[in-house]
Amino acid sequence: MLADISLPWWLVVLMTGLAGLALLDRLFIPSVRWFWRRRINRVVDEIGQRLAIEIRPFQLTKRQVLIDRLTYDPRVLAAAQKRSHEEKEPLELVQARVAKYAREIVPAFNAYLYFRIGYWIAKRVAHLLYHVRIALPSNEELAAIPRDATVVFVMNHRSNMDYILVAFLAAERTTLSYAVGEWARIWPLQTLIRAMGAFFVRRQSGNPLYRLVLERYVHMATHEGVCQAVFLEGGLSRDGRLRAPKLGFLDYMLRSFDRAKDRDVVFIPVGINYDRVIEDRSMLYSLDPEAAKRSPWFVFRTTAGFILKSIRLMIVSRWERFGYACVSFGSPVSVRAYCENHDIDFKKLSRPERFPVVAQLGRMLMDRIRREVPVLPVPVLAAVFKTHAGEWLTATEIERKASTLLEKIERDGVRIYRPGRNRMPHYVAGALSLMRTRHFIAEEGGRYRMNTEVADVIAYYANSVWPEPPGHAIPAAEKTERRQTDIAR
Repeated sequence: MLADISLPWWLVVLMTGLAGLALLDRLFIPSVRWFWRRRINRVVDEIGQRLAIEIRPFQLTKRQVLIDRLTYDPRVLAAAQKRSHEEKEPLELVQARVAKYAREIVPAFNAYLYFRIGYWIAKRVAHLLYHVRIALPSNEELAAIPRDATVVFVMNHRSNMDYILVAFLAAERTTLSYAVGEWARIWPLQTLIRAMGAFFVRRQSGNPLYRLVLERYVHMATHEGVCQAVFLEGGLSRDGRLRAPKLGFLDYMLRSFDRAKDRDVVFIPVGINYDRVIEDRSMLYSLDPEAAKRSPWFVFRTTAGFILKSIRLMIVSRWERFGYACVSFGSPVSVRAYCENHDIDFKKLSRPERFPVVAQLGRMLMDRIRREVPVLPVPVLAAVFKTHAGEWLTATEIERKASTLLEKIERDGVRIYRPGRNRMPHYVAGALSLMRTRHFIAEEGGRYRMNTEVADVIAYYANSVWPEPPGHAIPAAEKTERRQTDIAR
């Protein structure tokens, strides 16, 4: 009755693997899901009690449900059928492409990762690199925002640090959903970014079907009250100045807005500035049409060198932070009130009629952002040195000229980081130290002068000071010789 049975080794391995997968599927994976779901629910309950802008049910909906909802949106289906007819392409293939776009766009928000891991990392990184300062609107202004309103933070884009800085500073009040470019679509970074509530955008895509899928997702998120963050310039500032507003996202949010029935959309202008922008030279390099394109290896090598140099300085206790990073939150702008004051009904406007109205709103928001961009020590001294290029100035003269410039800027209603009483010498000394470290200025006998070899970088920082000193408009970044080690300086 009993006999030995011989099996090939590959069959034993296969059967063992299948048994292991069955065990994982039936026992371990459900247990892990239950464990994490329980922790996530606990975080949602805890955070929901203290957030000024609560987490919306839309953000907690299963991701596949949102993908299906977007894929089978009536307008998307109609566009897919039209595309199939025009291109003589099977409808199934077009719908498969739509589903691919939806999976690419829809985030996978995870409250535990956002508040327990992402917040901790963002806070540590921000405070490691900068002295962080924040200016919030009054409690009365925040309290006036309806609880069910869709809040949208509209901001300038100075650095990729903006994502970390604003998400960390806003986390005490709300979660943020960002639009992130294709640069972040690498494993495992894209998984983490999706879990933080961000969604990916092909910024240069001219595919009308893709743009419609993106539009419908933005409409869905806005209609459901998801708090969002939009870089109104559409990309990083290349020369330090604010760029003209990109109106695509505003149009997506507002083209179907019904002021009588829909929840209000409230824009909060946000200004961001730094004493040191990590990508400053890279941004200026991109302005030169004759500059050779830098290879991925060069970018990796210089970035890794910069990180290793910073770690080495930390180990020997010579690390110094990059000065101040400041975020200023302005007064909320209600779209419902704006529409009532200007007698606008976005839902009834055709595209040719609607776009100029959206452009007017975009310019108004950009002006609000412009006034919120904080004026920090290094940009102020950069403006002083740019105005007095070629002159040797003592610390006292620099202090006097900086004070005059700050007073003018403050009179014009622009947000500034103002040193306390009798702190102006410290304000100037700190900025001079940072500028000496980066070889922006030369020092001789207690006097300072701008280093003309980095005039374009000085102009980059001076351009963030608004308004510019009268009679001394800052020119566009000048073409200068750039060394291979620029990014590591």
